[in-house]
Amino acid sequence: MSSVLIIGAGGVGGVVTHKCTQVPEVFSEIVLASRTLEKCERIKGQLSKPIRTAQVDADRTEEVIALIRKFSPNLVINVALPYQDLTIMEACLATGVHYLDTANYEPPEMATFSYKWQWDFHDRFQKRGIMALLGCGFDPGVVNVYCAYAWHHFDEIHTIDIMDCNAGSHGHPFATNFNPEINIREVTQRGKYYEEGQWIETDPLAVHKTFDFPQIGPREMYLMYHEELESLVKFIPGIKRMRFWMTFSEAYLTHLRVLENVGMTRIDPVRYQGMDIVPLQFLKALLPDPGSLGVNYTGKTNIGCLIEGIKDGKPRKYYVYNVCDHAECYREVKAQAISYTTGVPAMLGAKLMLTGVWKGEGVFNIEQLDPDPFMAQIGQYGLPWTEVFY
Repeated sequence: MSSVLIIGAGGVGGVVTHKCTQVPEVFSEIVLASRTLEKCERIKGQLSKPIRTAQVDADRTEEVIALIRKFSPNLVINVALPYQDLTIMEACLATGVHYLDTANYEPPEMATFSYKWQWDFHDRFQKRGIMALLGCGFDPGVVNVYCAYAWHHFDEIHTIDIMDCNAGSHGHPFATNFNPEINIREVTQRGKYYEEGQWIETDPLAVHKTFDFPQIGPREMYLMYHEELESLVKFIPGIKRMRFWMTFSEAYLTHLRVLENVGMTRIDPVRYQGMDIVPLQFLKALLPDPGSLGVNYTGKTNIGCLIEGIKDGKPRKYYVYNVCDHAECYREVKAQAISYTTGVPAMLGAKLMLTGVWKGEGVFNIEQLDPDPFMAQIGQYGLPWTEVFY
């Protein structure tokens, strides 16, 4: 029996909280905290089991420290903004509490996705005798576990293509499925992939091709840089090529191009009527709240890994993936599938840490841990997986 502090009450935070209440034998006490207490109370009102709520500014380490000391959790699940990863990790160090997140740190003033800042915490966490688990969502997260699990079927892994398809429809002309700031920064940055020992950059969304996704059909997917590539290249030995692909509709891309062309995706301050505003932050205020999209969301997601390598001296191709239905997710936890596929793995990662199945001292990416218990349980919590051999 353990207590957990969940920081962040957006779409993913709601899913994590719902799923933790479904496993009371592990999560005996749940505290949900956010800058906006009303968001916590709204989620609390959806639950059949009691939780505690609190207000915290996760940009302020001293506030997070005080919150941890007040509730004495065994683990902090960080599903706040990636800008806040380091302040929350500092608070966990100060209080000796384990840490888990779903997305790596990103500096507010620079659109870059790198684990460097968090990996630099390793020695301090190790010395403190506590564990930090990074990227325990879906991508990053489940796809990293898929790659680690693939060693059951390969002697050598040569290429990995991570493919993320959202074929759902939310009824809005333009919206993002998670925090608009992070989503648009991610999509508009230059593409990058790993091949033969070097990183190769491309213009944003310049490389694309069609893939026939199971239960969805053919969709155009675009090469992007995504944070899990950095850790997988480091921890999957012998990899020759690693790429990440994501699908976008023409309507989404058209809106994005227009917004980018008029400067609305800029992250640097612009002077307006005597004050500085960041265009992307203003755009975020205009767009639908991702947490509100689930009500009318229909369709499915398909996220998985296409892996090629050698087994018993022969070439092998292996595809492992999950299909998730937006409407079914909303019926269960009042969230769309993008939040669901991120929140469920965070709960399961927390469960495995709290029960001692996953343990260590220092900072870890999820592919460094034993994939088998995760793969054995993730289906029963709502994310079943399918594997295909070619």
